[in-house]
Amino acid sequence: MTGYDPRAPQDFAGRHVTVAGLGVSGVPAARALAGLGARVTVVNGSDGERERAQAAELEQWAAARSASGEGGVTVRLGDGETLPEGTDVVVTSPGWKPTSPLFLAAAEAGVPVWGDVELAWRLRGPDAAPWLAVTGTNGKTTTVRMLASILAAAGLRTAAVGNIGVPLVDVVLGEGRAEGTTYDVLAVELSSYQLHWAPSVRAHSAAVLNLAPDHLDWHGSMTAYAADKGRIYEGNTVACVYNVADPATEDLVRAADVEEGCRAIGFTLGTPGPSQVGVVDGILVDRAFVENRQQQAQELAEIADIAPASGKPAPHNVANALAAAALARAFGVPAAAVRDGLRSFHPDPHRIQHIADVAGVSYVDDSKATNTHAAEASLAAYENIVWVAGGLAKGATFDELVRTAAGRLRAVVLIGADRALIREALGRHAPDVPVVDLDRTDTGAMSEAVREAARLAEAGDTVLLAPACASMDMFVNYNKRGEAFADAVGELAAAGH
Repeated sequence: MTGYDPRAPQDFAGRHVTVAGLGVSGVPAARALAGLGARVTVVNGSDGERERAQAAELEQWAAARSASGEGGVTVRLGDGETLPEGTDVVVTSPGWKPTSPLFLAAAEAGVPVWGDVELAWRLRGPDAAPWLAVTGTNGKTTTVRMLASILAAAGLRTAAVGNIGVPLVDVVLGEGRAEGTTYDVLAVELSSYQLHWAPSVRAHSAAVLNLAPDHLDWHGSMTAYAADKGRIYEGNTVACVYNVADPATEDLVRAADVEEGCRAIGFTLGTPGPSQVGVVDGILVDRAFVENRQQQAQELAEIADIAPASGKPAPHNVANALAAAALARAFGVPAAAVRDGLRSFHPDPHRIQHIADVAGVSYVDDSKATNTHAAEASLAAYENIVWVAGGLAKGATFDELVRTAAGRLRAVVLIGADRALIREALGRHAPDVPVVDLDRTDTGAMSEAVREAARLAEAGDTVLLAPACASMDMFVNYNKRGEAFADAVGELAAAGH
């Protein structure tokens, strides 16, 4: 797109844009581009009933607007590999791999490939709200929601957007907002997929919460995965927030090309040093955004302010709160708003969610722990655990996870397609821990798993669903898996156990 001005959306008029994928981000991108006068071709490899219905709806929407001079939309199903002739730019959904034939053809033809986040960034107006951006292997959604709650407590107009399920293209173009309203700042969750295709994004401040092997089949290597995460720091103007306990995140800060004066800010569960936020005697404190950070500290909140409705907050949620606080403070938010925002924040379901206490045993749903790094953080939050685990391993190994958690395990109940991998790791590193291996992958297995866990648990224990695996072998998604666990606990309570 020679001569393209990213702040002039009208330049899309008459351009031919190919959108890769019918989905959460693909459909909004196609609508936005057509609304700006582009000729849009949506390509999708699948050609099922659902895709045909989506295609028909999108094409009908475009036809109804063609009389107003907006661009048209055509959908090509069953072929997601061939680059449509005359394409000026490709806009991709996050899940498409960089090695997809469509992108290789685009590279050969000199056609740029953007993600939905890159498109949203280029559509921003000159007075657009700055972005406070968050990525990491785990904790992104919780941190972004905490951040939005803190910003709102400071009286700022804000929203939690991006990979959290709210398409950035819609936000930038004002979809779903009352006419004339604007945002002061956006709390933006970005995945490694999105960052890979977003070379122009420049955040006000950004955080990488942690790094652990994940999605390596997409990125090709841990090095490539980390590099894509690190893109979030490029061009930051005020702060690059990193995890003191995860040196790889600080390495990404060092490698980033940032604006002059941008600072590296660490968060730690220990006592913070200068230019860090951390914890002292149960209090979250700031030694980064105070006048004399060598000698002064500002109290932000108490750990109790981030506790869930029942029990203590897990350590990783304290870390999430510290990261959110650091980003908010980088934006100038007062300390009182950090406290008030954390107090009013309520975690999304299936994220270390207390379900019930039955016969003195606590039942906790962390179905969102879909990889070993997340499960390790979840297991670290409790002392005596009956662990419900298993599912699709996605190439993961479990030795380090089991070795770390072995001393906390009362017993283990295994479900899912790849449960044998966890059972073998338990045999190597926790051979004395009782294991129930449920040889079934139907959705009803969860009820049996909870009954077995209840049989093995003693008063004071925690039955913890932290699968360390994806859910698709048994459930549509991790939400459905968590709901099945909660339903099974309800059945247990109703039976009087």
